[in-house]
Amino acid sequence: MLSISQIVEKIIAHQPFLAEALVEGLINVSSLARKIQPEVTQHFGSDVKDGAIVMSINRLIPKLKGKTDHLGAEVVVRDIIVRSQLVDYTYRNSSMLIERHTDLLRVMGSNQEYFYTMVQGVFESNLIVSQSLSEHVEDIFQEENLLSKSGKLSAVTLKLPYENAQQAGFYYHILKSIAWAGINIHEVISTTNEFTIVVSDDAIDKTFSVLKNLGQD
Repeated sequence: MLSISQIVEKIIAHQPFLAEALVEGLINVSSLARKIQPEVTQHFGSDVKDGAIVMSINRLIPKLKGKTDHLGAEVVVRDIIVRSQLVDYTYRNSSMLIERHTDLLRVMGSNQEYFYTMVQGVFESNLIVSQSLSEHVEDIFQEENLLSKSGKLSAVTLKLPYENAQQAGFYYHILKSIAWAGINIHEVISTTNEFTIVVSDDAIDKTFSVLKNLGQD
């Protein structure tokens, strides 16, 4: 059976924004204890007083501080590239899928104006391309199992220094900023020194603004 302290830690661990706010002293501990009291009681199996929860939270804060110290690491952005008029295709993996991609790359040739990314998962693959390539994609991949298609998308790509990728929590810093702005992420694409976020066209201005200001707080 879990102790009250273990239950409290488990509840707060599932809410990283809450953990950060606690460490920074932005949350009234007594108010938080009252708010999570029903959930603690449910997990514990009998009534738990607010005072016991307050004590558990106060004991937890130093531990949280050690875990969140690295999460605020500054993200240095070398360049930001915005691309619009994109389409996202999701296909079920097949033995011919890579060959289809090869055919599409031949169509694209050396044209650097096209946006093209392919991510292969265990059971499915995502292909995000410029809208101008849609007709070619649908022709070349017509025999593949299309699971979904989404249009009216834009992408923001951050070009990052090598050192950023070595910082624990640096992706968290980026995604936290996006989440706090209430932006829904359609896809995330990552390479060693580039990080691309795909959003709907109507969210691109807000997304660019948030990412442009990373590390300037």
